[in-house]
Amino acid sequence: MNEHRYFLDLALKLAAENVQNGTGGPFGAVIVQDGKVIGTGANQVTTTHDPTAHAEIQAIRQTCQTLSTFQLQDCIIYTSCEPCPMCMSAIYWARIKGVYYYHNRTEAAAIGFDDELIYREIPKSPSERIISAQQVSFPVSAEQNPFHLWKVNPNVIHY
Repeated sequence: MNEHRYFLDLALKLAAENVQNGTGGPFGAVIVQDGKVIGTGANQVTTTHDPTAHAEIQAIRQTCQTLSTFQLQDCIIYTSCEPCPMCMSAIYWARIKGVYYYHNRTEAAAIGFDDELIYREIPKSPSERIISAQQVSFPVSAEQNPFHLWKVNPNVIHY
C-alpha cells in the first residue's frame, strides 16, 4: 500500500504543479516498472492545443520512447484521476498491467471534466451517436487496399 501511495503522491504533485504553473488541467500520471518511475506526464491540452495531450497519454508516449517499445505489459500507471475513455483505451493498447488513481470520474465531473457523454455514446452503433460515423465502401485495387497490403506483408509487426 505504501508503494501505491508513494507513486500516487508523485502523480498528484505533477497535477498540482501543472495547475500552479498554468500549463494545463489538474491531471498527472506516472508509469512505473519494477518499482522505478520510467515516464511521467501532465495534462497539456490547452498549452499544446492538442485534445489528446492528457497526462496518461503523455506518460505513455514518454515511457514508450524511453523503453523503445509500444507495449508496456510490465508497467503500472498511477494517475491523479480515473482515466477518461480515451486514456483508458490507450492504457489497453499499451497493455499496461495495472491502473491506480486518486480522484474518480464523479469528482472530475464536479469540477467540469465530465466524460459521461462519451461513456453513454460508446455502446451506441456508429450511426446513432451524436457525432455520426458511417462507413463508405467502394471497390479499390489490392495495391490501394491497406488492409490487404497488411495481410500479405510478411514483415509487419503485429500489435
